[in-house]
Amino acid sequence: MLHGKVLVAQGGGPTAVINQSMVGAVLESRKFRNVDLVYGALNGVRGIVNETFVDLTQETTHNLEMVGHTPSSALGSTRDKPDLKYCQEIFKVLKAHGIAYFFYVGGNDSSDTVRIVSEEAQKANYPMRCIHIPKTIDNDLVENDHTPGFPSAARFVAQAFMGANLDNWSLPGVYLAVVMGRHAGFLTAASALGKKFPDDGPHLIYVPERVFDVDKFLADVKATHDKYGRCVVAISEGIHDSTGQPIAAQLAKRIEHDQHGNIQLSGSGALADMLCEEIKDKLKLKRVRGDTLGYLQRSFVGCVSDVDQREAREVGEKAVQFAMWGDSDGSVTIQRTGFYSVDYKLLPLATVAGKTRTMPDSFIAPSGTDITDAFRLYLRPLLGSGMPDAYRLRVSPVAKILKP
Repeated sequence: MLHGKVLVAQGGGPTAVINQSMVGAVLESRKFRNVDLVYGALNGVRGIVNETFVDLTQETTHNLEMVGHTPSSALGSTRDKPDLKYCQEIFKVLKAHGIAYFFYVGGNDSSDTVRIVSEEAQKANYPMRCIHIPKTIDNDLVENDHTPGFPSAARFVAQAFMGANLDNWSLPGVYLAVVMGRHAGFLTAASALGKKFPDDGPHLIYVPERVFDVDKFLADVKATHDKYGRCVVAISEGIHDSTGQPIAAQLAKRIEHDQHGNIQLSGSGALADMLCEEIKDKLKLKRVRGDTLGYLQRSFVGCVSDVDQREAREVGEKAVQFAMWGDSDGSVTIQRTGFYSVDYKLLPLATVAGKTRTMPDSFIAPSGTDITDAFRLYLRPLLGSGMPDAYRLRVSPVAKILKP
């Protein structure tokens, strides 16, 4: 075992359970005698280069447990995407503070950061263990059955569409909502888990794994509306045409970009508004409403999966155990072992870092506008216990007298 300090940081978008992973890593680290102190970096890698650390050795176990059950990133986060020079600065700070164990909770970019820092430590022959702890509501980390944060976000999406469908059933019309997911449609597909009856919405589901054609979309909406007298649609923010151009860019008059140069998809209701306008203009339907679930999906307090919380805690704990008892850096991954249980494996950072997982074809119906039972079986145990249900009256018509 290495002797020195532990540093834990959180990166990327917050989730409902990312604090469980942080707390798991902190509490597990405090059990080992070779650990002098446990630090937390405020605002991810930016906090590391700025040396804005807090001493989590002094935090009470009770308060850590309470923080673990609180959504969002307790240490703060950042959208910085470190390159080699940035990671070299990170390594300088880690070395100066005598950090022997570096744990970074995050998604694709975070795993790549850990990889580069690990390589810098090896080049300098500096003894340090670098472990990536998985997190992302997009569920797009390769080599993982699923990732912490996704089940709780999926639970929120399923319940949101369950409620939207009930509303739409009472006052029929067209309702569509845009769900997060630039490249992977797992979260959008979760909308189907709120369905109970055959005519329940969402009636149409569009994921970025399939090409989106506006004219076909309008035809799908019309056919569904003609059949049921209403239509509920779930759409991924990352839908694109056959050339790969995002539909948001195709329809928008003004295109915004994020700090990495990507077209701004999240945090805006533009796509939902534009598609609603297309439906109104082309199909001449009057009652058309659109929503963007936006940031509500990430840290919603009332929709946390107990399965997600348990696994998020365990990946933090296992990261420490792999670091203390092993002799290699890596990324903790979740592997499904039966129905339903999981195991955790440490894989080489290069296997996971910077790669993107998408939904397998077996999860998407041939129509391209629905999901399969294989996906339902995959997701249902992740949503946890206590999922709500929706019922209908058993209609027993009374014979008319005045208008037979």
